Amino acid sequence: MIRILITEDSDVVAMLLQAILDNEPDMAVIGRARNGREAVLKVNELKPDLVTMDIRMPELDGLGATRIIMSTSPVPIVVISSCVDDNELQITFRAIEEGALAVLEKPYGLNHPGFEIIRNDIVDTVRAMSEVKVIRRKPARHTTVALDTCTQVLPVLPPLTGVYELVAIGISTGGPLAIRGLLLSLPLEFPVAILIAQHISKGFLAGLITWLSTNTLLTVKCAEDGETLKAATVYFAPDDYHLLVARNHNGLVAQLCSSAPVNGFRPSATPLLHSVARVCGRKGIGILMTGMGCDGAEGLLELRRNGGHTLVQDAESAVVYGMPGSALALDAVDQIVQLEKLPFYLNGLISK
Repeated sequence: MIRILITEDSDVVAMLLQAILDNEPDMAVIGRARNGREAVLKVNELKPDLVTMDIRMPELDGLGATRIIMSTSPVPIVVISSCVDDNELQITFRAIEEGALAVLEKPYGLNHPGFEIIRNDIVDTVRAMSEVKVIRRKPARHTTVALDTCTQVLPVLPPLTGVYELVAIGISTGGPLAIRGLLLSLPLEFPVAILIAQHISKGFLAGLITWLSTNTLLTVKCAEDGETLKAATVYFAPDDYHLLVARNHNGLVAQLCSSAPVNGFRPSATPLLHSVARVCGRKGIGILMTGMGCDGAEGLLELRRNGGHTLVQDAESAVVYGMPGSALALDAVDQIVQLEKLPFYLNGLISK
């Protein structure tokens, strides 16, 4: 039985969350905290298996509560936020930086057309995150990357030799912090574009992009249909669109597609990697990182069969190993790489 502490100042939202979670045979809500200070006390008192965490609350907000819990009595934390403005979005992703595992949208009323999707997302994420082994963390220092002070960034690469022309990444649960770790160490003049299909609740992508932009020297943006892909730029698939790659007289371009969800996701990593396999072939690099399910595995397999280089994140550094594990099961993987070594591996691969 997964024992859950709900941290939420709204009675209506708390009741809705409890109804969703208590309806699952393997879940039980064992308490509710109305603010971050109560959450810290009740984590010590009740010893829950998982905490759902609101962001804006009186006395102590979700960021402060996450920081204290993860440094004193670590437990899996899932942020459930309304993402009402830029400030709340930034606090939400700073909570991820402090050790929260995932961020989800607050549920609407039972009659809302999107209720079932959000309900399923909450249930699946809580179930998966409850099994994650978390460790005590030192409070993170919130900093931004400065060109003249950053010492973690790899040396600038020589001009691209033409061996590889694109990196495509599929990632889901645990993705924001993993992507941050990767981008933080890539050089300012990284010689190819990076395309990312990230599963994330609708409305949070803009906040993710802003947060990542303060943690990397690369340009981070939402992909636009038809734009020419540039080196040292990270393109995220926008909400409700698949991101593909195509080629025209200007070179590689982004292509957005609103076709049906694949593996239950839109954006999905599968069509992204399929397009890289067909357009770039042996000049494409595909990576599947932390995430639930099997999204991207078939696309990675096609890329490998077409001569591209395929990677997955290692199990130890992944929050959830569904996506990388599915690719391994299909024999779609050339190399397993630890997250902390991934930027160095890519740097060496592309500079050959």
